[in-house]
Amino acid sequence: MWADDAVIDAAERRLDEWESSLADRAERAKTLAATMRDLTGTAHNADRTVAVTVDSAGLLVDLRLDERIRQQPAAHTARQVLETTTAARADLLRQVSDAATQSFGDDPSAQAIVDSYRSRLLPDQGPDDARR
Repeated sequence: MWADDAVIDAAERRLDEWESSLADRAERAKTLAATMRDLTGTAHNADRTVAVTVDSAGLLVDLRLDERIRQQPAAHTARQVLETTTAARADLLRQVSDAATQSFGDDPSAQAIVDSYRSRLLPDQGPDDARR
């Protein structure tokens, strides 16, 4: 009978540890979600005539154009805006990666979060591009 009690006690301890682990992961996920809601990505082009900020979803929230932009063709400016927006999204992805790693370490959950953001923010780039 005592052997059965020991087995039951061990099972209860494992369940308690599992429950505690789940609660801890849930709290870390909640904290990470709050952190990521406030993230923004920023970038500027080489000659600093274009500056872009994107919100946590990768949407453009600020675009600043220097007056020097008037001296170049509109098509060139448009290309610079698009390239700088992509760079701002890459900056956001780096921040998401840092936050996920800080919250979950090497856990596959962190990589899943980063991969999800990468596919939305930089769909034309493979998994290794955002790590450079």
